[in-house]
Amino acid sequence: MKHLFFLLIIVSSFISFSQEKYPKNFFRNPLNIPSELAGTFGELRSNHFHSGVDLKTLGKEGLKVYATADGYISRIKVAQFGYGKTIYITHPNGFTSVYAHLSKYANQIEAYVKSIQYKKEKYQTGNLFFKENKFPVKKGEVIAFSGNTGSSGGPHLHYEIRNTKTEKIINPLLFGLNPEDTISPVFQSLKVYPLGINSRINNQHKSFILSVNEIDKGSYIADRFLASGSVGFGVHVFDRLNNVSNKNGIYSLEMRVNGKRFYHHTVETFSFTESKFINLHIDYPHYKKYSRRYQKTYKESANNLSTYKNLINDGIITIKNGLNYSIEIIAKDFKGNTSSLKIPILGKNPNTIYTPQKDTTEFKIIATEFQKFKKENITIAFPKNTFYKDVFLDFKVEKGIAKIHTPSIPLDKSFTLTFGVSSYSEIEKEQLYIANIENPKFPFYQETRKKDSIFYTTTKTLGNYSLLIDDKKPEINLLYFKDAQWISKRKTLKVKISDKGSGIKNYRATIDGKWILMEYNHKKRILTYNFSDKRLSGSKHIFKIVVSDNVGNTNTLSATFFKKQLN
Repeated sequence: MKHLFFLLIIVSSFISFSQEKYPKNFFRNPLNIPSELAGTFGELRSNHFHSGVDLKTLGKEGLKVYATADGYISRIKVAQFGYGKTIYITHPNGFTSVYAHLSKYANQIEAYVKSIQYKKEKYQTGNLFFKENKFPVKKGEVIAFSGNTGSSGGPHLHYEIRNTKTEKIINPLLFGLNPEDTISPVFQSLKVYPLGINSRINNQHKSFILSVNEIDKGSYIADRFLASGSVGFGVHVFDRLNNVSNKNGIYSLEMRVNGKRFYHHTVETFSFTESKFINLHIDYPHYKKYSRRYQKTYKESANNLSTYKNLINDGIITIKNGLNYSIEIIAKDFKGNTSSLKIPILGKNPNTIYTPQKDTTEFKIIATEFQKFKKENITIAFPKNTFYKDVFLDFKVEKGIAKIHTPSIPLDKSFTLTFGVSSYSEIEKEQLYIANIENPKFPFYQETRKKDSIFYTTTKTLGNYSLLIDDKKPEINLLYFKDAQWISKRKTLKVKISDKGSGIKNYRATIDGKWILMEYNHKKRILTYNFSDKRLSGSKHIFKIVVSDNVGNTNTLSATFFKKQLN
């Protein structure tokens, strides 16, 4: 009977825990400072939704990062871009926590990772996977130190919680992370779209941006307008939290038509595979042209985001003649702080006839078919379903520049761009590369594959592309010491590298002929070696570094330095 009693307690506890979808007290704050967010979950980013929260680190690197719960380190990755230095901890309750942009790992982990880097003679480790007995951790144990590695835009800790089995990302605030927030979201402007051939807005068949006015705290109103047919809305809206000045993303967006909910989405959870649909969730052409994101309150047919909830007519509103409509768009942050935007509309049939401009070019894209087009020595090939819908594509070649429409159309897949290069000499071919020149002042290197008389690349961005020549070597400069100098007190050795053409591809550094690990801060273009990595013999040493760019131009720098080993 006694054993049965304890069994019932265990089963009851398990059922209670299982019923709690997101346990509030299982995870702790990964930092030992109050939670202040530089970025919220699901925030609108370039080509993706933000997959975690960005925790401020007092504007500096090196804060202790703690395991947020018991578990084991199941994966570590060191990458030059993306998440930079990352730790993944698998927990016994079915969740995995992720810590990214770290400056370094705790001692035991750091030593292991460096042993792999020195063994491979490579900074980037790829994914290192571990079983539960390799690096078990306890809640509150120091696992790393905050940093600014990878594609981070400044010092902070990127923190995620994922479903271990499905890898779906879940909003960490649902697990009890508790930043202070009593501020309601802010509506900045409204955009209204005619969504049918017979639709009109103020008697015209075009979209309009409408200003909004705040009439009370959290209460906004737009000017009344006339409309007919199918229309949709988009809002430019953001949120702010207490004690921080940066703009953050909202948690939910809802639209009601005469009191009835037509549209609703929340950023509770989503998968990495659906994050690309952000380009259908926002007004992508407007964003590409003006760098301002309008979130639509209607769903495009090809948009498979799972964040939408019980939409009516995909959020598209049909305005009928003579009727008044009261539209309300409601934005909330995670804490429930709410702002409301009211939009009065009068249905009125147009008094003009709209004749749509015929959209035709010689290059018609059938989205469900493979398409291949050629102009002069340039070919573009689109796999099936590269485009979300059928379009007429502008494609021309002028002075060697491939002008492939404009970047205003989002793509679901990459297409192949091929240049014929038979007219170039062999020396020129070595120095040639494909570049996106949408911004002519800042050409962007495209990974260029070379095969005999053709060069090709793959990309998900339409726009202008050209072949460019890079005949200049990368530049290398010693920092904080000169050739033949004593540097006994220095803890690090630094060099600055740069390239004015195709960009840095790789580098290799040695001291006395042996490979050393130099970490590359690509934002500052500085390579750093830490003398604590290995003990040097003697006092005179030869430092050598070889740097190559993306077309194979190589530069070498050698320097002598003197250093006594300090105990």
